[in-house]
Amino acid sequence: MYRHLSSLYLCLLFFATSLVFFVIAVILRVTTVWFDRKLTALHQFSCFWAACYTWLNPLWSVSITGRDNIGKGKVYVMVSNHQSVVDILVLYRIFKPYKWVGKASLFKIPLLGWNMSMNKYVKIVRSSVSSQRRMIRLCTENVSKGNSLMIFPEGTRSANGELRNFKEGAFLIAMQQKVDIIPMVIDGTASALSRRGYPFHPQKMRLHILPPVPYCHYQNMTVSEVSEHIRQIMAEELGRMRK
Repeated sequence: MYRHLSSLYLCLLFFATSLVFFVIAVILRVTTVWFDRKLTALHQFSCFWAACYTWLNPLWSVSITGRDNIGKGKVYVMVSNHQSVVDILVLYRIFKPYKWVGKASLFKIPLLGWNMSMNKYVKIVRSSVSSQRRMIRLCTENVSKGNSLMIFPEGTRSANGELRNFKEGAFLIAMQQKVDIIPMVIDGTASALSRRGYPFHPQKMRLHILPPVPYCHYQNMTVSEVSEHIRQIMAEELGRMRK
């Protein structure tokens, strides 16, 4: 009974606050557009917006370690495994500037998707070759302008919590732009929410931000080798987290 009451409370909270947060986001976007070209303020507010749904959830706890591995003012390609839609809320909680790379359908969600568009996050249709090329181009432009990226290299959520094979786009961008790669590993989110989105389940979730993999360490590898190297690092960390 407690779990269902908590889930109902969270759903009501989500709908009650989304419109208010979106209006604040619009005001922030309009008032900072002239001097905040990277939209850092809007992204940080988006982090707060998303984090509220974990802070106010009595069923969830989130532990984040390794924040210091993200250097201030540095540009990275950040990659994380993907177990659940809750991963997005957890990754926002690092409160670091970056541009999301997400599937195009997310941008169509009222209020939340509109906010993603205002942030100028990068959308992709996985089944479209032209969309994939456009994603690579926009990501490359973002990195060249000093924006970090956040990408799920698996492309979609894992059905069993184990790492899927990685797509190579994130690593191609990192190699072309000669930037460090930051692997991040999430665990516990797969059990936090039913696949249908209701009800919520009591869950302890963890995010570990690993040290950056410098460009000089992988510059002589192929894209496939870099992809597999990062995947191996993340798989080993996921195994350690589960011991």
